[in-house]
Amino acid sequence: MPARLLYTGQVVVDLVMGLDALPRSGGDVLASSATFEAGGGFNVMAAACRNGMQTVYLGRHGKGRFGDLAREAMTAEGIEVATPRSDDQDTGLSVALIEASAERSFISYVGAEGSLSLQDLHSVTVQPEDYVFVSGYSLLHQHKVSTLLEWLGELSKSAGVVFDPGPLINSPDGAEMRTVLPLITLWTSNCEEALRFTGCEAIADALDRLAHWLNDDALIVVRDGPRGCWIGQGGQTRQVRGFPVTAIDTNGAGDAHAGVLLAGLAAGLSAEQAALRANAAAAIAVTRWGPATAPLADEVDALLKANTD
Repeated sequence: MPARLLYTGQVVVDLVMGLDALPRSGGDVLASSATFEAGGGFNVMAAACRNGMQTVYLGRHGKGRFGDLAREAMTAEGIEVATPRSDDQDTGLSVALIEASAERSFISYVGAEGSLSLQDLHSVTVQPEDYVFVSGYSLLHQHKVSTLLEWLGELSKSAGVVFDPGPLINSPDGAEMRTVLPLITLWTSNCEEALRFTGCEAIADALDRLAHWLNDDALIVVRDGPRGCWIGQGGQTRQVRGFPVTAIDTNGAGDAHAGVLLAGLAAGLSAEQAALRANAAAAIAVTRWGPATAPLADEVDALLKANTD
């Protein structure tokens, strides 16, 4: 069976609003645009699907208008939804505020996706070649984290566990992170997240510290914006070049990178080859407005061909 992405994080609905700058406290500004889009973990899964990887959503989804929107978006991308609809809550909402600089800020409300049961997770049999994606956000949901950690502990050691800390997991301290760290086979984050998590001031130092905490053969990928990304594995680190572009919206770029990276690895590419494709995908994504702007595989191919040395 081909390698699959099994996503255990959260699909939410993004209310994406474009504006010149955030209002001051108590103030008000007019947005230049506003749209409802499927977001959160949907962005990673859509990126993987668009690049040829079979993808399964193992999180919850709710009743109501937001749950309907999330399910419709996943169905349109070819994402398999493994869990039944929750009948007591709607899917959660995240307000994404995109400034003229392309910087983004979020205000989130947790819905049905904030809970999970072992029955939900056992709805899919994890194969040795699968990649199980764990979001740092999941460790903050009290009705989800203990169940998720118990299930992760049951997995075969041959299954890949991908961890993205996100912006809210700030250190390796805490029982949840101490449980997750030994299970991680692939770390993916941006530079700011890696520096904050490790307490380092330089990417090289952060890579070394992560390598010390993780298993010897774990792959570490740290995104560095237009400069590309850094990868580390087996005591070796190297930078993979980026593709400088004029960004108009950075929302979802990291998710595009993660999804395309996994699709490349699942297709048998080396870590460096997969990272280069992921860098190209993220570069394309930031030139488009919206959260789920990951390109198709042929678009990535075209950018790589146009930038062949």
